[in-house]
Amino acid sequence: MNLQSPRVSVEKSAQELFDLLTDVRNFEKLMPENIAKFEVIGDEAFIFGLKGMPEIKLVIKEKVAPNKLVLGSASDKLSFTLIADIISVSEKTSSIQLLFEGEFNAMMAMMIKGPIGKFIETLANNMNTL
Repeated sequence: MNLQSPRVSVEKSAQELFDLLTDVRNFEKLMPENIAKFEVIGDEAFIFGLKGMPEIKLVIKEKVAPNKLVLGSASDKLSFTLIADIISVSEKTSSIQLLFEGEFNAMMAMMIKGPIGKFIETLANNMNTL
């Protein structure tokens, strides 16, 4: 299952946005209002939970400054990646799109497609709060 957020313009350089996203503490600012839990558990990992959803542990898997950051789930039960695709627009502006990629059975995919799509759209739309 592949989902993508809309591409969002951010008033930060690509490098500045990349640096902010590699500090996992900043993901708390991006989370939707219905967040039930957010806990940093290392320099490159955090756990979050949304109301009505199981808690998910995300770990930074790959960094390609300043254009790409890959976060992956730390669970084998729910294996997926969240990729931040950053493009430099000007010295002080960049754009970002979040890409969600995961392998799920048809039933699971049907259940999570809507909530995950809304979740990554919210993360992208909140980028200007960083």
